[in-house]
Order: sequence, then structure tokens, then C-alpha cells
Amino acid sequence: MDLLLPLNLPPYPFKLTDDNGQLSVFDELRKRKIILTPEEWVRQHFVQYLIKQKHYPKSLIKLEGGLKLHGMAKRSDIVVYNSSGQKVLLVECKAPSVAISQATFDQAARYNMVHKVKLLVVTNGLQHYYCSIDFEQESYRFLEELPSYKEL
Repeated sequence: MDLLLPLNLPPYPFKLTDDNGQLSVFDELRKRKIILTPEEWVRQHFVQYLIKQKHYPKSLIKLEGGLKLHGMAKRSDIVVYNSSGQKVLLVECKAPSVAISQATFDQAARYNMVHKVKLLVVTNGLQHYYCSIDFEQESYRFLEELPSYKEL
């Protein structure tokens, strides 16, 4: 089981509660308890990584934002905005047991057709891939690490 598995991210002091065998985590951005799934464990860690290590402002991070793709409702895991309200980062989270594959990148690319974000992250908490998108050149390149908020 992936729940509470150590990830390739710093540990954070999450507020966890057990409600009759159902583990929940308090999400400080959404200000409510969220059922703790393996994917949510990764999402919560990555959000804290963005805030604490990369200095992304909490107020500019949106979790599980809705989007329409080919007429279907979808949810993007994490979207970060700049101070002008433009989307600057899209993060697709998977459970640690889900290998990052071409299908994962394809899903993130489909979501990004809607968002048009120049910085894309795909993570399962163990492996992280950072990608810079150049829409004019219709190209992308992988980055060694995620830029801090100031470097955007």
C-alpha cells in the first residue's frame, strides 16, 4: 500500500486523522479534511515542496481545478499562477505505485492543451520530471530541477 510511504520529497508534519478506519489529511490550501489516497499523499507533499522549498505563494496554488477536454470534465492536480493571474505551472500527480510512462506524459500534455502552461511537472512522489514547453517552437525540454517561484 502506498499510503504514508516515504517519498522522494522532504517529510512534512501533516495533520492526519483516522475517522473509523478512513485516514484523512487536513489540506491547508482547501482548508478542509481530504480522504488520504496514495495520489493525495503525493499531491500534499508536492504542494508543501512548492511552498517550503521553492517558495511558491500558497495563495497562487490551486488544487484539483476543473477543466473541459473534448467536452469531458477533467481535473488537473496542481496549477500555479503568477501574481498577474496567469498559469505558470501545471503538476500531474500519480500514486507512488503508478510508473511514470508515456501515457502519463500524454495525459499531462492533453491537460496542457487547455491550460497552455510553459512549465509542466509529472510526479509519482518517487520520480519527478520537469519540462519547459515552448509553444511557438512546438518543442519542449526536460529540466534538471524545478525553478523556484522567483526564477519564473
